[in-house]
Amino acid sequence: MLRIRMARTGAKKQSSYRIVVIERAKARDGRFVEILGHYNARRNPPELVLNRERLDYWVGRGAQPSETVRSFLKKKPAAAPAHS
Repeated sequence: MLRIRMARTGAKKQSSYRIVVIERAKARDGRFVEILGHYNARRNPPELVLNRERLDYWVGRGAQPSETVRSFLKKKPAAAPAHS
């Protein structure tokens, strides 16, 4: 089963995170399928970048977001479609 979760990157005490698609049984920083974005809490305000198109694709394929990623999605909803 695929999960959408965070993988830690960065130096000691200077963490940032990638938002990745990964097999549920893999380690936190293990081999992932695809990078969907990143999160840096050390910035003010915290920086969150997500590729919503790819996120929607993977959710459609059955990937389940972790609780943390799900809370990010509530804070940063999808952009409204552009009208012609």
